[in-house]
Amino acid sequence: MILALDGSSVDGSAYTDVVHLARHAPVWLNDTVSAWSAYGLVLFAVLMTVGWWRARRMGATVSVTALAVPFVVVVAYGVDTALKLLVREDRPCQSLRVATLEACPAPGDWSFPSNHTAIAAAAAVALLFVSRRLGAVAVVAGGAMAASRVWAGAHYPHDVVAGVVVGALAALLVMPALRRSAGALPRRLTATRLRPLLTAS
Repeated sequence: MILALDGSSVDGSAYTDVVHLARHAPVWLNDTVSAWSAYGLVLFAVLMTVGWWRARRMGATVSVTALAVPFVVVVAYGVDTALKLLVREDRPCQSLRVATLEACPAPGDWSFPSNHTAIAAAAAVALLFVSRRLGAVAVVAGGAMAASRVWAGAHYPHDVVAGVVVGALAALLVMPALRRSAGALPRRLTATRLRPLLTAS
């Protein structure tokens, strides 16, 4: 079943208002937002790496939780991609034919939900299970990622809201389930060649 959603009927006017603001914003602001929109996901990879490195000093159980964060991100990305293929919403820059900061993707590069936002939200919520401090940084960065995707013209507001829901739900379903079943797994893994990944001792 393919839905072929016309996103412009949902919040197209809000999208055009944001894009209009972006066109009249200072160049330095638009350059910063564009760079963050395109490359900001690197920060989440760094935060995941830091979370894992610190977890190694706290024991194998915490390390397994930290190593699950990238898995959650992959799950969120997979669900998000499946929804894209199901909904098949054209990018707003195609439907509304507006000039945007980010080059308009080719037809077939669907808009709903936002992959960037789903990945950021999944990483942020999952990192909260590893470290509140790192998770808090990731939550703020995730909000900035969601906003930047609309500001750059890549997505409607509802696309990024859906991305947040997909990413957050993936983390909230996977991470608690992992914690409940993580009793024996760390002990088994520390008895294998994977031990250096789980503990610094």
